Amino acid sequence: MDDQNKNLILATALSFLVILVWFVVFPPEEPVAPSNDVVVSEVTTDASGTVIATVPQSAEPTAQTTTTQAAPVEGAPRLQVETERLSGSISLAGGRIDDLLLMDYRETLDETSPNVRLLEPVGKSLPYYALFGWAPGGSLEAADVPSTDTIWTVESGETLTTETPVTLRWDSPSGLIFRSTISVDANYMFNVTQSVENPTETPRRAAPYGIIARHGLPELSRFFILHEGIVAMADGSLMEKEYKDFEDLEINPTLGAQGETVEGVENGWIGFTDKYWMTTLIPAAGQSHKQVMLFQGASGIYQTQTIFPTLEIAPGQTVEQNSQLFAGAKEWETIRNYQNEGGIEGFLDSIDWGWFFFLTKPIFFVLHFLHGFIGNMGWSIIALTITIKALLFPLAYKSYSSMAKMKELQPEMEKLKERAGDDRQKLQKDMMELYKKEKVNPASGCLPILLQIPIFFSLYKVIFVTIELRHAPWIGYIKDLSAPDPSSIINFFGLLPFAVPDLGMFEILSLGFMPILLGISMWMQQKLNPAPTDATQQMIFAWMPWVFMFMLGSFASGLVLYWITNNVITFTQQYLIMRSHGFKPDVFGNILSSFKRKKPDA
Repeated sequence: MDDQNKNLILATALSFLVILVWFVVFPPEEPVAPSNDVVVSEVTTDASGTVIATVPQSAEPTAQTTTTQAAPVEGAPRLQVETERLSGSISLAGGRIDDLLLMDYRETLDETSPNVRLLEPVGKSLPYYALFGWAPGGSLEAADVPSTDTIWTVESGETLTTETPVTLRWDSPSGLIFRSTISVDANYMFNVTQSVENPTETPRRAAPYGIIARHGLPELSRFFILHEGIVAMADGSLMEKEYKDFEDLEINPTLGAQGETVEGVENGWIGFTDKYWMTTLIPAAGQSHKQVMLFQGASGIYQTQTIFPTLEIAPGQTVEQNSQLFAGAKEWETIRNYQNEGGIEGFLDSIDWGWFFFLTKPIFFVLHFLHGFIGNMGWSIIALTITIKALLFPLAYKSYSSMAKMKELQPEMEKLKERAGDDRQKLQKDMMELYKKEKVNPASGCLPILLQIPIFFSLYKVIFVTIELRHAPWIGYIKDLSAPDPSSIINFFGLLPFAVPDLGMFEILSLGFMPILLGISMWMQQKLNPAPTDATQQMIFAWMPWVFMFMLGSFASGLVLYWITNNVITFTQQYLIMRSHGFKPDVFGNILSSFKRKKPDA
C-alpha cells in the first residue's frame, strides 16, 4: 500500500469523522420550559383584571421599559392590510399589527395548503404581534398615553395598501392628540410615524417605543446549525440569543422581569428570527435608542423592544418619531436591498450564514446569480458545482498529476521496500529522498478532498437556511431541494404519487434514488485505483461509499445533488489527467476484482 492511498484513506476517513463528530458534539437541544419566578415593580390591568402591562414608574421613561401582556379585546374593530405579498389586518385595540399572512408562501407543497401565517392575534394559539406606543414622563399619567388595549379611531384611510397609508388617532383625557401613521411597501417593510400633538397650555413629556411580543415558545426546527430566537444589530455588533438563553437572564429590577438592555445604540435593529421568517424593529438610522430583550417567565412572553429618548412636547407643538417594522420572509435580494438602498446597517446578517460565513455568503451570491440566468435551482446547483471545481482545478491538476507520478514510481518504491526489509526508518528516509528527487508531494492528493469539507458544510448551510431553496423544484419528482429525496423502492423511486412512510428498522427500503446514485458515484470514484492490499484498509474503502449513502440520505436533496455532481466531475478530471501523464486507470478491471472472492491461503 503506497503513501498516496494511505493519504486518500486518511482524508476520506477524516471527512466522515468531522461530520460524525459535528452531529455528536452539537446535537439538537430540547426547549426549556419558562420559569415562573418573575418579580414586577408595578402591574397595570384592564377592566377585567387581566394583566396588560408591567410598568416600573419613574420620572424618566427612557431609563425604564414597558412589558406587555396584551389582552384580547372582543369585537375590537380592524383595518385590513392588502398588498400583493401580504394579507391581514391591524387591530384598533392598541393599534397592534397582529394578523399577517405571507401570500407568496404556503405551509406545504400542496396548492391547497394555507399561506404561511407570520403574526397572530392574542386569543389564538401562539400570539405574535408588534405594537408602538408611548411611555409617560414627568407629570404625565399612565391614563394620558394609549395602552395596549386602547381603542384607536381611524382618522384617514380604510385599507392599508402600498398606495394608501392609514392614520390612527386617540385623544387622551389631558387633551393630547396621539397619531400613528402606518404605510407599507411592496415587500415586507412597514413604516410607522408616531406623533403627539399638544394643544394645551401645559408642556408634556413622553417617550416613544416599539415592541414585538411572542406568547409562548414557537414551533422550532430544533436543528443545531440553525439560529432561532432573537437577532439584533447594535452599531455593527451582531447579537443572537436563543429562546432557552432567556432562562439564564437575571431579574432586572428596572425592567421588572428577566431581561437585558443595550444602551445608546445609534444604528441597529432587533427582533425575532425563525428559519425562514423574521419580524424586526428598525429605528431610523442615526436615531439614538435603547434595545431591550425581555422574558416574562410567569406568562411565557418573549419581547424585543426599542425605546427612544424622552421628547419634550411644548404647548402648541407636535413631535414625531419614525421607525420601521420588517415582517416577512428572509429573502436574500429583498433584505440586501433594504441594507444597501434603505441604509439598514448589517441587515443581511439577519440570515444565519454560520461559522463559514466567508464561504456561505459568496457561495449563495454565485448560486443566486446563476439562478437568475438558469431559472431552476437544481441546474443552478450543478452549475455552481462546476464553477467551484473550475476554481479548484489548478490544485486538482497538481494533485492528480502527483497521483499519476506516484503510480510511475511504484516499481521504484517496491525496490526500496525490498532493500529496507523490516527497517521502517530506512524505508521512510529512502522514500522521502525519492520524492524529493522526483519532485513529488505525496500529501498533495489530500488537499482537494480536505477542501471539500468546509465547502460541503457551507453549501449545506446555504441549502438549509436560505428561503430561496425552500420548495424549489428540480426535475421529475424532486419538488423541494431543501427536503430529502422523497423517493424509494416503495413508490418505485418517485413514479407513484405518494410519500414514503416511516419504516423504522427497515429504513433501507426508504432510501431514495439520489442517495443511491451518490453511493454509486463514490464507489466508481474509488475504482480509479486498485483496492489496497491491507485487509483493514480494503474494508474501510469498501464500506465508505455506502456509509455516506445512508448518512446523506436524509440530507437535503440539493446537497446530495451537489455531492453527486462533484463526484462525477472529480472522476472525469482524475481519469483524464492521469491518462495525460501516461497512466491508464483500469476502472473496469478494478470493478471486476471487487466482486471476486479472495482465495484462502494454501
